[in-house]
Amino acid sequence: MNPVSAVLFAALVAVTLVVTAWASKRNKSAADHYVAGGSLTGRQNGVAIAGDFISAASFLGVTGAIALTGFNGFYLAVFVPVAFVLAMLLVAEPLRNLGRFTLADVLASRFPGKDVRSMMAVSTVVISVVYLVSQLVGAALLVSLLFDLKYSVAVLIIGGLTTIYTLVGGMLATSWIQIIKTGLLMVCAVVLFVLVLVRFDFNPFGPFSTALAEFGQSFIAPHRTSGTASFDQLSQTVGLVLGVLGLPHVMIRFLTVPDAKQARTSAYTAIWIFFAFYLLVPVLGYGAAKLVGIDVIKSRNPGGNLAVAQLAETVGGGVLLAFVAAVAFVTILAALSGLVIATSGAIAHDLYGQVIRNGSGSAESQHRAARIATVATCLIGVAIALAAQKQNVAFLASLGMSIAACANLPALLLTMYWKRMTARAVVAGIGAGLVLSVTVILLSPALQGPGAPLGFSNPALAVAPVSLLVSVLVALASTPAGAARERADRRFTAMRTRALTGRGEPLFDDETVAVP
Repeated sequence: MNPVSAVLFAALVAVTLVVTAWASKRNKSAADHYVAGGSLTGRQNGVAIAGDFISAASFLGVTGAIALTGFNGFYLAVFVPVAFVLAMLLVAEPLRNLGRFTLADVLASRFPGKDVRSMMAVSTVVISVVYLVSQLVGAALLVSLLFDLKYSVAVLIIGGLTTIYTLVGGMLATSWIQIIKTGLLMVCAVVLFVLVLVRFDFNPFGPFSTALAEFGQSFIAPHRTSGTASFDQLSQTVGLVLGVLGLPHVMIRFLTVPDAKQARTSAYTAIWIFFAFYLLVPVLGYGAAKLVGIDVIKSRNPGGNLAVAQLAETVGGGVLLAFVAAVAFVTILAALSGLVIATSGAIAHDLYGQVIRNGSGSAESQHRAARIATVATCLIGVAIALAAQKQNVAFLASLGMSIAACANLPALLLTMYWKRMTARAVVAGIGAGLVLSVTVILLSPALQGPGAPLGFSNPALAVAPVSLLVSVLVALASTPAGAARERADRRFTAMRTRALTGRGEPLFDDETVAVP
């Protein structure tokens, strides 16, 4: 890194620190820390949501996956816009009307018991940590490339910065950093896109035709797979589409806006940004395969996570490399902060505030618990990231989404839409989805190598139906009768009224008046 590049990198990081300092003056309460006090507009939140996905997993991981594996790498991204169409139709408005700080609040609006809240909190922590690791790996690889640092040192630096951002600025700082860096990242993608096309005489199909001639038909078309490889690919697709709807750090973003209309605006704003960005990604991936070279990409990182940085250096030199890397770095920091907030919210608000303290703790004590949980979450993420250097970050992120599809999504949808759902069924469904999906990952080739007990790595297609079936069967077996059934029906009616209109009778113990 030359002095000009270093200054550029430092300047972009300094901008995020200024934003964090500004937000710190407004980060005074638990609501501010968890959901920015509900102060964002729909469009602002939509851009921030887009930033959660146009991050290490997409900009680094997907580009690298396409550069190394061809068209099949695009499966890691192409279904994200589809997922947000489903989010807009199924969960955006009900989540905003029912939730306060966490996904457990949504379930507690119908099932206020401690078991339901505890199980969702545990699931949130597991999913967020898995996703957190993917972002940490991507950020550390960038820093180690730019500053010639050891990977382990880079991970520790990123973990420390993430802790500072989250502790000081909360969700408001995270959101505005996401908004700023999403714009910068789109600029980076467009600049790279244009510079790649320059190498192909401004022919947008040039990278594809070159890849066809050099790497063969399978590189630019869906690969024909069979057996467990085909199952794994389909499972990954299912996990990507459905998992988004259960990702805690994404779904709680619908709580940062003031009403359901703004939540809907958030979803379709994010969709348009996704479509624009993912139209550029294949050209960048194929361009990297040709201009940088597959062997050169693998030599720097076997997972291909540095392909976009290597492409920037190839077509634009050290200054463009520094700019792209700095923007990607800021992208990852913001995504990391959002993940840590979701995790600390589950620990401090749900487990500490509602389960351990029975909702009697003060706002100050809950805010303090959130800060302690923030530090603990960052330490755990750093420890795991140190062992995950060679994994593709988009693949790691897809595992987090798959666990969300297996554990969280059935519970959320059945709670919001099925009258016969019960608290026991929520606990059983989340527990089954969480345990089985983590077990599949632990026994998969991704962690065990070629001799793994299982032949596939992504649990969504195998485990999500089981979780759904367990939820339905337990709900049917535990349906209350008599007066208990009447109370459950009244609670469901009140919850559905609130979910659809944002109005109705109080659903939480500390609500003294109906939502206006």
